[in-house]
Amino acid sequence: MSITFQKRQKEMKRQEKQRAKAERREQKKFAKRAAKEAQATATVLPSDTEPQSQSQDK
Repeated sequence: MSITFQKRQKEMKRQEKQRAKAERREQKKFAKRAAKEAQATATVLPSDTEPQSQSQDK
């Protein structure tokens, strides 16, 4: 009977590793997406702030 218990423990450990790996993948995707958005925002902001500063001077 201990073989069944060992198999169950092994399977549980495998599933935990699989979940952890999937979670790391999602975190990488999120980090890449955030980096792209930050880069896109950084390139868009300087052009957007120029008209606003001119309108405040008037």
